[in-house]
Amino acid sequence: MQSLKPSLRSRVAPFMAMDVMSASQKLEQAGADIIHMEVGEPAAAAPRPAREAAMRALEGGRIGYTEALGRASLRARIARHYRDCYGVEVSPERVIVTTGSSAGFILCFLGLFDAGARVAIASPGYPAYRNILDALGLEAVALATQPGDRHVVTAQMIEAAHREAPLDGVLLMSPANPSGTMMSPDALRAICETCDRLGIAFISDEIYHGLTYEAPAQTALAFSGQAVVVNSFSKYFCMTGWRVGWLIAPDALVRPIERLQQSLSISVPTLSQIAAEAAFEAGDELEAVKAGYARNREILLNELPRVGLTDFHPVDGAFYVYADVGRFTNDSLAFCKSMLEEAGVATTPGLDFDRERGARALRMSFAGSEADIIQAVKRLGNWLR
Repeated sequence: MQSLKPSLRSRVAPFMAMDVMSASQKLEQAGADIIHMEVGEPAAAAPRPAREAAMRALEGGRIGYTEALGRASLRARIARHYRDCYGVEVSPERVIVTTGSSAGFILCFLGLFDAGARVAIASPGYPAYRNILDALGLEAVALATQPGDRHVVTAQMIEAAHREAPLDGVLLMSPANPSGTMMSPDALRAICETCDRLGIAFISDEIYHGLTYEAPAQTALAFSGQAVVVNSFSKYFCMTGWRVGWLIAPDALVRPIERLQQSLSISVPTLSQIAAEAAFEAGDELEAVKAGYARNREILLNELPRVGLTDFHPVDGAFYVYADVGRFTNDSLAFCKSMLEEAGVATTPGLDFDRERGARALRMSFAGSEADIIQAVKRLGNWLR
């Protein structure tokens, strides 16, 4: 009997951060002491109000489906969040609850683009963007950021790429993964206006909103009624494993995405939606977690240059340092493997985020404990000596 043959669309690149996490867990199972800086996952538990709400729901008995667009009360609470945080009025009818931001991207891409559409993304950038686009038969167009632009995509870069070959969409994240850099409000406004003028769909990934250290982030919804916003409870709200996020979509896109969600997942897990709504009431707890990230950030900004890692992107937000390791290696994959096995520090090779220049870079997450960050710097200093 002939074996089954995987589809061409399944030949996406591996998500190296997850591969590193798997390798580090195998080492731990064998008795190694590993400090995890490879995956962008808060070390803190989901906030207490979220956990308590979930337990009450479980004690209440049956957990069934919800509407495909999400629980009405959660959609209304997300809409209120935009008024409270940004001064932007959003109708709850435009809010779509998704199974994390990952499902949000799939729904958004299917709702906006036909096969072959060209979608611009930043390089370095979140690897799942390209992998999802590839799997759906869409073309990812890399926009290489430069130090002179603070490693953020500009409206001029988008317009130049569109002149070279028309773009159907642009997907950007601010604060960004892996760089931690953030667009200024004026830069974001210019991008929104450029995309609207050129008829390019703009998708704004705002998953790291709330996690900024010098100035607050602004939402694309402040500048365009046509922008699609993607967000999640995974990062600021510390609810990665609950798998719940949201989209804010223009009115014309809501029903098409609803139809897709009905068939692809029926609805987001009810228990996660209940917990997510309660998480909005955990402001003090979540700000305390963020203060821990800020301390970790300061430790790395001060100590990494002392161990030889002197060249990294500005860390405006999120919880990553994206560092140039070119003085040590031209093979970040092998470098990170050796660091894991010899120093017990798990980091992600830059090739995960930038296929052209990432062999000279790596990403470190500082979402763990302060004690782990301090110990990681000591281990790196000894290993790089």
